Amino acid sequence: MPFVNMLQAKSSLSRLVEAIEQGREREIIIARNGRPAAKLVPLDAVSVGPRVGIAKGLFVVPDSIDAHNEEVARLFLGGAEA
Repeated sequence: MPFVNMLQAKSSLSRLVEAIEQGREREIIIARNGRPAAKLVPLDAVSVGPRVGIAKGLFVVPDSIDAHNEEVARLFLGGAEA
């Protein structure tokens, strides 16, 4: 995992991305003032993290949520208003 400084990364970004795309490098650490600041990795290697249930407990779904389904469907399908 090579380290490159910010100036080097700015001047050779295309080359760095190409190395990642072609699999020559798995990741490249970009440093600012000698300290790691960012990681360049292939897009398919980026983990999005868990998404299912992300809002669990943040709101309450009312029991009447489905009360107007037929009316909404009619409006979407271009039917006459009730």
